[in-house]
Amino acid sequence: MTSLADPPPLEGVLRAMRRRRLVALAVPAFLLLYLVYVFVAYDVPGLAQRARLDNAAILVSDSWSYRTHVTRDNRTGEVEVAIDGSRRATYAPDRWPDWVRTAGGVTEVDLPGGHSVTLAADGAVVYAQPGEPPLAIRVVDGRVTADLTGPAPDWVSASDSRVSVTTEAGRLAVTRNTVQVMRSFPGWALFWFTLDSPYHGQGLGALLWGPRVDPERPNLLGMWQDFWGNPLWRHGDVAWAMGETVLMAFLGTVGAAALALPLAFLAARNVTALGALRFAVRRVFDFVRGVDALIWTIALSRAFGPGPLTGTLAILVTDTGTFGKLFSEALENVDERQMEGVASTGTRPLQRWRFGIIPQLVPVLASQVLYMFESNLRSSTIIGAITGGGIGLLLTQAMQTGQDWEDVTYYILLILLMVFLLDAVSGRIRRRIIKGREV
Repeated sequence: MTSLADPPPLEGVLRAMRRRRLVALAVPAFLLLYLVYVFVAYDVPGLAQRARLDNAAILVSDSWSYRTHVTRDNRTGEVEVAIDGSRRATYAPDRWPDWVRTAGGVTEVDLPGGHSVTLAADGAVVYAQPGEPPLAIRVVDGRVTADLTGPAPDWVSASDSRVSVTTEAGRLAVTRNTVQVMRSFPGWALFWFTLDSPYHGQGLGALLWGPRVDPERPNLLGMWQDFWGNPLWRHGDVAWAMGETVLMAFLGTVGAAALALPLAFLAARNVTALGALRFAVRRVFDFVRGVDALIWTIALSRAFGPGPLTGTLAILVTDTGTFGKLFSEALENVDERQMEGVASTGTRPLQRWRFGIIPQLVPVLASQVLYMFESNLRSSTIIGAITGGGIGLLLTQAMQTGQDWEDVTYYILLILLMVFLLDAVSGRIRRRIIKGREV
């Protein structure tokens, strides 16, 4: 007879090796088949063909640059120069940039690389560039005509109602009513001060150590007031919105932890002996966390209306289920000997929980709460876009315009900075709680 210590037969060993080899090959084969299915089902080749890399390049460029528009009204002949075409960023006639000149009803616009646009007094528009004959555009009997010989080059788009010229130097658009020249510049225009601020265009040294620019205000005070109240970048409103976003995440996270902790005792096996009660509490946790926070946001907005409160409640409801599950599992894994030691002193059940369980849970619970706070800070941005509160609302508004992509970049950088700072602070707090010392 074969004893238990004898090795298995050789055939059994070979069969086990073949089975393991088959499994090792089957898993990558299954993943490969799934990737092939995704490739076909999601029409990846068609997606690549429909991709507009030129639009992506324009989007990236718009995130770190701005355009100055030179616009002529063909009906009145008036010419305006404005940053991004905004009325609040329009140059005064005596403060035009040096690359725009006007004399005798003729306006000359210089563009990079030797390109230029001439807005003639008779209404004609001439685009000139090195190596190409000048392109003259006129409005005749309500039709926009371009002086083209042969087919239009790829940098010209022409129809009876509009002629557009797009080159690396800039853009020109001529319609029946307006002529618009756009030139791009790197940076965020008017980020510090608007054109109507007396501090715009002043050197930093002159503002800090020179005489008062505004006789009614010290330079530092005036600079801060004009920066904080900048009507284009709205720094004050952005800071308030960032505070709302942090507050939504903080109140939702802390409120959920406060609700989940006592309920977690009812869901823990080693604390609550009644199985029906544990089952009911756990199903409540499953329900509230099984519905995504965005769904709760939409549902609660019908009851409480838009605003930061709705976003806070959505985070609170969802995280109550998440914290309840995590806290109850942490309770079930505590060291029972510490509870027995506290019970041996004749304490009551509440005191046993307080001194036998809570000290063991504090590092774990604090780590989980801090992590969820970081996660909710990112989620509150999206929730705020739905409920109309916080930085998410400003971000959505900037995206919907399709023109303020530098504002979108500004808001995203602020959100990232906020997440980085919170991660650093929460990391120190977490290490302090767990290790019990300064780090």
